[in-house]
Amino acid sequence: MTDPVKRAAEVLKGHRASIDRLDAILVYTLGERFKHTQAVGKLKAEHDLPPSDPTREADQIARLEDLAKQADLDPEFAKKFLNFIIAEVIQHHKQHQDKN
Repeated sequence: MTDPVKRAAEVLKGHRASIDRLDAILVYTLGERFKHTQAVGKLKAEHDLPPSDPTREADQIARLEDLAKQADLDPEFAKKFLNFIIAEVIQHHKQHQDKN
């Protein structure tokens, strides 16, 4: 293929296909993660444990920042992303506490 515009369109198509596959991986991975955090929330509620664990959360954020650096991902973005997930998990845990 010699036409640079056609070649660019083909390269773009390949990148987009990879992005679509990675988005699917992210969604399924988050789904699996939340299955486990839901189980943790139920366990915490059954044993009257607090929905939040600040020490664990801080450790996880530090761990994710290190992983982000290794993956050439902005550590601040990774931190914001994990904080968003943690906030959602804590909400789920509080809902389990309210049911008991």
